[in-house]
Amino acid sequence: MKHPVEKMLDEHQELTHSEDVKVQSHTQREKDEWVLHTVMIENCDTPFKFKRRKKYKSLIGANVNMTYYATTEGIAGFEMDIFKVVRIKRS
Repeated sequence: MKHPVEKMLDEHQELTHSEDVKVQSHTQREKDEWVLHTVMIENCDTPFKFKRRKKYKSLIGANVNMTYYATTEGIAGFEMDIFKVVRIKRS
């Protein structure tokens, strides 16, 4: 039986999965009904973003498993590469 992450990766070719990566910074800010999260991991200069209905316990210093895809976001008139997180879980 396949693990749920393996099923997601098989169905969506653009997804990437990283295991046991260490979180350097984790910020949370409220916007309307959502809490927007931005996570930076070691040895990566691109931010990982996701949103949830509630605040998350701080992930700073934690090792996490993430499933995400690469995209771009317009910020202050220019395009910036980001990773949109589909699934994040402490490892």
